[in-house]
Amino acid sequence: MTKHIQPLAEVFGHLVDDQSPKAVRYRSRRLCPFNNKVPNCTKDKAKNPLGVCSVFHNGIPAITCPIRFREDWLITDDAASFFFGDGTAWSSLTEVRLNDAHGKSAGNIDVVLVAYDDNGKIFDFGALEIQAVYISGNVRDPFEYYMKNPKAHAQMDWSTQPNYPRPDYLSSSRKRLAPQLLFKGGILHSWRKRTAVALNKSFFETLPPLKTVSKSKADIAWLIYNLKLSQDGTHNELCLQNISYTERPDAPAGAEIGIGEPVDNFLLRLDAELEEMVV
Repeated sequence: MTKHIQPLAEVFGHLVDDQSPKAVRYRSRRLCPFNNKVPNCTKDKAKNPLGVCSVFHNGIPAITCPIRFREDWLITDDAASFFFGDGTAWSSLTEVRLNDAHGKSAGNIDVVLVAYDDNGKIFDFGALEIQAVYISGNVRDPFEYYMKNPKAHAQMDWSTQPNYPRPDYLSSSRKRLAPQLLFKGGILHSWRKRTAVALNKSFFETLPPLKTVSKSKADIAWLIYNLKLSQDGTHNELCLQNISYTERPDAPAGAEIGIGEPVDNFLLRLDAELEEMVV
């Protein structure tokens, strides 16, 4: 694998060589431009966040922070086109708790899209999971070195340093993606609800071959994105490359598959959370 001399692609939402007043302000204030739950970046640590949005992999940026996928909320538009028919009114909720059959937490769903009728009654929903890539090596050291002097260190050569950071696609799929699709996905499948997964193209290409089906028969829509440099060269833009439709993968022997609470209970919680959003 070819190493890019500067491993960091984006820091606090901006290219590392961006010295515009806006970029300088975002770095100095530790801000996030991608719809985090608060204005600041909170990755790794709230008081000393690891503000790396993406790193270079063979010269191409790979997204390492799930919040980076929230740019302009394009992912919800793409997921809604899979979950619902044209003209459906829908909204979205983030970090929605999913309970198992015993009322205990089975984890959170990154984004739940809910469809509602003219009276505001929810009649359908789908789950959107966001899969950034884990990092192998040390990304905080180059980040902190860069932040000491972003202008001087924008083109720093980190290639000779130990523990050079790189995407770890294998761990990302085995430790994060696969267990989520089996356990949380098992609950959603039992409710006959669909799942969309947003991830980098380079990540998707490392997954085992998946048998594709038509959109109407699919359980999962893989929303495959890349970061592309804008026409004016000032920033990266999240771009949908492809959508791959598949059935839910079979669970390996002995794998734990989630059994959920009654779906009506979940719908009531969605309705309550939507009401809490009113300002």
